[in-house]
Amino acid sequence: MPRPVAAGFPESLPRRLATTTTDPQARRGRGATANPDGRFEATRREAFDDGWGAAEALPARTAVTPERARRIITRNTSPDIPFDRLINPYRGCEHGCIYCFARPNHAYLGLSPGLDFETRLFTKPDAARLLTRELSAPGYAPRTIALGTATDPYQPIEREHRLTRSLLEVLARFRHPVGIVTKSNLVTRDLDILAAMAADGLVKVAVSVTTLDPVLARRMEPRAPHPRKRLEAIRALSAAGIPVMVIVAPVIPALNDHEIEAILAEARACGAGEANHVLLRLPHELDALVSDWFAEHYPGRREHAFALVRQARGGRAYDAAFGRRMVGQGAYAELIVQRMRLAKARLGFARERVTLNAGAFAVPGAQLALF
Repeated sequence: MPRPVAAGFPESLPRRLATTTTDPQARRGRGATANPDGRFEATRREAFDDGWGAAEALPARTAVTPERARRIITRNTSPDIPFDRLINPYRGCEHGCIYCFARPNHAYLGLSPGLDFETRLFTKPDAARLLTRELSAPGYAPRTIALGTATDPYQPIEREHRLTRSLLEVLARFRHPVGIVTKSNLVTRDLDILAAMAADGLVKVAVSVTTLDPVLARRMEPRAPHPRKRLEAIRALSAAGIPVMVIVAPVIPALNDHEIEAILAEARACGAGEANHVLLRLPHELDALVSDWFAEHYPGRREHAFALVRQARGGRAYDAAFGRRMVGQGAYAELIVQRMRLAKARLGFARERVTLNAGAFAVPGAQLALF
């Protein structure tokens, strides 16, 4: 006998909705509408009204905890990603992007991929020391390090902690190539380091522009910089001689997919030389979290959006297979690929990616060992 489906909740949408926070004040200025337990927890909590009333909820504050890491460089073996090593100086991200595919990683810490992901953050204060040690190891072979692949290295707490800048200082000393991924104009704070590295072919920056609509941006990435600020960052980086890629990511069906050509045109006018895109990814808890978010902000588009996601993911919410997880498959996914290809050609984006210089790598002071 088929399971009953709640009224107004189509079969094509997730049945297990994340529990929505009862008082919107508790999530004011945040992206997630819920704080469900992680998938590894033995218990599940459910908010309910017991009739006694509740004290007024205060907005969730950001808590930052130092984490003592043993290593800072993480290795990657995915053929979908053009680098084999990466660094993330922070866990969690205060930008609060509802679509962030890194949200489920918070479950490994016993925390929620929902509000916890954007309010309970972790820093790696020894990042620069660890990087110096790892780059100095005998036999280390340099290849481009990707900085900020899971959480943004220029999220708001970087202003205080400056871990990303400290890492760039180390990379500059070692003349080591690095690719940066961010959606923050805070990256321009480090133009002094980046411009000098770019002169030697050691750095490129990818800036994520999800939408040009400030209302939509505030709803789905509430603490990330305004779209215009990101375009200004592209302009400043390009003017400083730093290669810039614009990433239309994620492309969300029925929400921002109509903006692809406009985003590319704006970014190209600001100096972006490369362009790429990523289709919405919904691993683990993210399926229910994004569904809840749609239900609150764009309920009329939810069914259509999820139908197209599933069409592009082989009938599922997510397909993690290499070669498909970034861009999907099927008619809708292929249409997005073709639109990107045609727009990039028309606007004059480079067909080949900038290759960084790994041959300049040198361990500072290593020549002294010869004497």
